[in-house]
Amino acid sequence: MKLAVFVLGAFAATASAAESGWRTSWDGTLYGYANSTVLRANSVLNPGNQVARLPQSSDVAELRLDFKAENETVRFTARPIASMRELRNGFGAQQRNEGYFSQWQARARAAESWNVAVGREVMNWGPAQFRSPSSPFYFDNGRSDPMRELVGMDALKLSWTPDMQRSANLARIVRSGYGAPQPDVWRDSWLAKYDQRGGEWSYGVVAVKAPNLAAFYGAHGQVTVNDALMLYGEAGSSAYPFALQSSADATQPFNVQMPSSRSTTSLVGSAYTFEDGKSLAAEYLHEGHGYNSAQESAYFQRAVVLPGMALGFAPRLLGRDYLHLVWQSNLMESGGYWRLMVTRNLTDGGNEIAGYGETVMVSQVSAYLLAVLPQGNARQEFSALLQRSVTLGLKVAL
Repeated sequence: MKLAVFVLGAFAATASAAESGWRTSWDGTLYGYANSTVLRANSVLNPGNQVARLPQSSDVAELRLDFKAENETVRFTARPIASMRELRNGFGAQQRNEGYFSQWQARARAAESWNVAVGREVMNWGPAQFRSPSSPFYFDNGRSDPMRELVGMDALKLSWTPDMQRSANLARIVRSGYGAPQPDVWRDSWLAKYDQRGGEWSYGVVAVKAPNLAAFYGAHGQVTVNDALMLYGEAGSSAYPFALQSSADATQPFNVQMPSSRSTTSLVGSAYTFEDGKSLAAEYLHEGHGYNSAQESAYFQRAVVLPGMALGFAPRLLGRDYLHLVWQSNLMESGGYWRLMVTRNLTDGGNEIAGYGETVMVSQVSAYLLAVLPQGNARQEFSALLQRSVTLGLKVAL
């Protein structure tokens, strides 16, 4: 954080000096929204909300800003976030105010085709909507929640970009960004990534090695078949610091494996754009770290007596196979935007329906609504904790 303040101070001083060749810009968005969440009364994983103590309602005011200053050699960027939140549930109210940088970076051209950078960067890639198997840091890439703010990784990076078709990056991950859980799995890790682009296709490969974890290997690619159809895919091979083993025999206890075995997660998808600009995307994901049907059923049976362990050590997705559909409006429309998302856990048969919509009320002011409606019972993944969640808000472009 001290380094970020130093960089921003240098940015401000340079901009105010109005040196020849410097270009500066900024923009921002002010958000104000309220959420109401109905928790599942008979939850196995969170009975009486005693385990997770999830908020049942909240009010949030959040300011997101973007700053940039650059010349022919150096670029400074920063994305500071300031938020005030009041969270409420049956145990009382909690006020949470915070300010941080979700991203910041100082980048310099070291030589022809070479750049060096230091800062906090969102290292997210690949075209997938539901989850991103090719990313070790952002498996949940936030694309299912249009309001989510991803926080970058603190890193030193060397980039090679000889032309518009090829690029390579080598990064030292100093630590995970603001708010990362502890212990920090990615502290002092190395990342190497290569990308290749053609006229109608692109692909990338990545490897990440953390000090106390087996290497992560990932790949993503896409091809544009014609003006309307795009096909894409992602995959990742990884191990995790721990894995909650759930035997299909429910009489056997939970077992925490440390570290987990290596498994592969893959996703294939297609996106079709209609003549009016609307698009439909369909994705299938196979989660190698998840449970099969018998294991997931036994997981919920054990959770009756050990809900804290079941929830606290739960895998990132409970099931093995998922289908995700996204139907959305033309992104280029100026009056508003809507998106409908349907996800089915093919392992346990549960569903989640989510909808997001925003409309321009007056110049620079929009209203938006996000609703999430799980479909299923207390022993299916999507409906294990919640019955519904609705968020209503305003955003003002500055």
